[in-house]
Amino acid sequence: MKEPIPDETLKRHFKFKDLPSLLITTAKSWFNSEPFEKSAVVAYYAILSLPGLVIIILNVVGAIWGREIVQGELLNEITKALGTETAETIRVMMVERGDTPTSVFATVIGVTVLLYGATGVFFQVQNALDKIWEAKPRFTNSIIETIFTRFKSFGFILIVGFLLLISFVLTSALSAFGNNLKRFIPESLVEFVYIFDVVISLSFIYFLFAAMFKILPNATIPWRAVRIGAALTSLLFAGGKYLLAIYFSELEPGSTYGTAGSLILIMLWVSYSSLILFFGAHFTKAYSEKYLRNQPKQVLQ
Repeated sequence: MKEPIPDETLKRHFKFKDLPSLLITTAKSWFNSEPFEKSAVVAYYAILSLPGLVIIILNVVGAIWGREIVQGELLNEITKALGTETAETIRVMMVERGDTPTSVFATVIGVTVLLYGATGVFFQVQNALDKIWEAKPRFTNSIIETIFTRFKSFGFILIVGFLLLISFVLTSALSAFGNNLKRFIPESLVEFVYIFDVVISLSFIYFLFAAMFKILPNATIPWRAVRIGAALTSLLFAGGKYLLAIYFSELEPGSTYGTAGSLILIMLWVSYSSLILFFGAHFTKAYSEKYLRNQPKQVLQ
């Protein structure tokens, strides 16, 4: 069972003058952990997981918010990040999957393969985070450990779906609110409403990284360290996402690879995201070791 760690007790309070040394410590441990190799592994499994992941998210969130609406929102975000061609590839994947009638046995096998594939990327992320935290498996039996980890990865997919649903609802509400305001106040003031849209997007990213740092590793990470680490990671991710969008749209690196260009762009984007994620995890660990008396404990069964 997980043993909670009180994270209120500090060695000393964080000061901004400590930030450079903390970042240097983080950078050294990040670079020594072979982040590029790990990010390449995650990117590879992301391609294998993408069909199942998209279908599960689309059906879970679509069952509440509407499948077509969710599909449109997802494709809009993918277009902003990766471009029109990659978004079209994923759109075809959304439309053409799951519409062919099959037998019960084939359906069971298909769902099993789908779940196994969809959880693959988070399974690899957890393995990488466990190495960062030097965490041991929960179970001594490797088969039970793998099954448990896959179930936890599926649970995390549902968390992603829940956060997406909240983000879609709030964004739609703000959009409708902003359109109505245009009738009564100057357009310059309406623009402030869209600032909240950016805040919502950052909040979604923040909670996603916080959930990864807290839930995925087989170690109990103090909440105080998770909050700080997720904040830094989300800011780095948002900035990098903007720069990558410019890079993809201006230089079109995927065009060099022809029909495989969309897959290459996805792998590049996931690889970058993984590098930021691992840097944030190392920062969280460095912060925990520097400021918290109670270090993260192993989760053993």
